[in-house]
Amino acid sequence: MKKKFLTLIGEEKYTEARQEIIEFGAVDIAQLFEDVPQAKLVIVFRLLPKDLSSDVFTYMSSDLQRQVIEAITDEEVIAIMRDLFMDDAIDFIEEMPSNVVKRVLKNASEDTRILVNQFLNYPTDSAGSIMTIEYVDLKKDMTVKQALNYIKINGYDKETINTCYVLSSSRVLEGVVSLRQLVLSDDETALKDIVNIEVDSVHTHDDREEVATLFKKYDYYVMPVVDNENRLVGIITVDDIIDVIDKEATEDIHKMAALQPTEKPYLKTNIWHLAKNRIPWLLVLMISAAFTGGIIKRYETALQSVILLAAFIPMLMDTGGNAGSQSSTLIIRGLALGEIEPRHFLKVVSKELGVSIIVGTMLAVVNFLKIYLIDKAGVLVAITVSFTLVLTVTLSKVIGGVLPLLAKKFKMDPAIMAGPLITTIVDAISLIVYFATATWLLGL
Repeated sequence: MKKKFLTLIGEEKYTEARQEIIEFGAVDIAQLFEDVPQAKLVIVFRLLPKDLSSDVFTYMSSDLQRQVIEAITDEEVIAIMRDLFMDDAIDFIEEMPSNVVKRVLKNASEDTRILVNQFLNYPTDSAGSIMTIEYVDLKKDMTVKQALNYIKINGYDKETINTCYVLSSSRVLEGVVSLRQLVLSDDETALKDIVNIEVDSVHTHDDREEVATLFKKYDYYVMPVVDNENRLVGIITVDDIIDVIDKEATEDIHKMAALQPTEKPYLKTNIWHLAKNRIPWLLVLMISAAFTGGIIKRYETALQSVILLAAFIPMLMDTGGNAGSQSSTLIIRGLALGEIEPRHFLKVVSKELGVSIIVGTMLAVVNFLKIYLIDKAGVLVAITVSFTLVLTVTLSKVIGGVLPLLAKKFKMDPAIMAGPLITTIVDAISLIVYFATATWLLGL
C-alpha cells in the first residue's frame, strides 16, 4: 500500500492517492510523509481530511512540520493550532526556529498565545513543560448526573475523561474521581461522597525524569500537576511520559558511549554535527590515556628484563575494562529505574566484591593454565599475571559500581561514569598493579 501510494504521488494522481492515504492511521501517515518528495509534501498534506490533518501533523518530525508551516496559508496554520492539544502545540513550538514560532503565534488566539508563553517559561526538564491543560475538572457539590452531563458537554476536546479532578472554588485540588466510578454510581449521589481525596500530584517544577519514575513505579496513566498553593494547573498523560523515557534513555546511551547527547535522528544529522558531538570526549579520553603510557614508561626496566610481560598487557587492560563496564552498566540502569540509590553504597560494594572474587578467581585459574601449559611461560610469570588479573577484576568491578553512585550523590548524571571513562581509569590501575606485582614476585 505504501509503495502504491508513493507511485500515485509520483504520477500526480492525487485523487487516487487521497483515497489510498485515508486508509492509514495518523501515525502511519506521518511516517509515510518521510518518503514523500519535499516538493510535493504540502500538496499531499492538503489531501488529508481536515479532521485528520492535525492528528497527522502532531506525529510528523519537526523538520516536516517546519516545511508544512512555512508553505501553508495563515488560515491553515490557525486551523492546525486550533485542533492541537496544548502539550502537542508546545512540543511543536519548542522545536521550531524563531521565524516559524513568530508566524504561528501571530495566527494563534490571544488565549493560546498567553498559554504558550506560560508553558515556555517552565524549565525544559520540568513537569510543567510537558503537561497539558485539557483536563476535566468538577466541583464536589455536583451530583453524579450533573458531573456526567458536564463531561458530555465539555469532554470532547479534553486529553482524557477517564480521570476527573475535583477542585474547590479557588481551583485547589481536593480529590479525584474516575469515569468508571461515575457511571456505576447513582445519579443523585454527591461527588463529595465518592471522591478519592488521596490523590498523588507533582509540582510544576519537579524534574520530568522523576515524574517518569513515579509513572513507572505506580503504573499511572495520568497525573495532576499543581503549583505552590496546590492549585491544579495541568495534567501529564502517559503518552508524554513515554516520550520522556525515550529521550532520557537515548541521552543516557549517548553519554555511556562518550557522545554529546543529541535529539536529532542519526540519518538527519550532518557529519560535522556528528563529529562535534564525538570529539570532546575522545580528546579527554585520549589525553587521559597518556597516563597509561607514562606508567609503561616508568616500568620500562621491568619490561626489558622479562619481555614476555608485555604480551599480557592488552589482556589485563581489556578484561579490567570489560569487568568495570559490566558493573557500571548494571548500576547506572538500576539508578535510572529507581532500584538502586546512593544510600545502598555499602550493599553495592559488598555485592561487587563477592562477584569480583568469584569471577576473578575463575578467570585467573583459566589464565594460569593457559600461560603455564600452552604459552610455556615460567610459574612465576603465570602467577604474576593471574594474581594481577584477580586484583584487576576486583578493583574494576568495585570502581564500576561505586562511581555511578558517587555521581548520583553529587547531583551528576551517572551515565557519564560508563564504559569509556571506567575503562580509562581501570587501564591505569591495571598497569600499576601488574608492574608492582611483577617487580615484587620476579624481583625486577
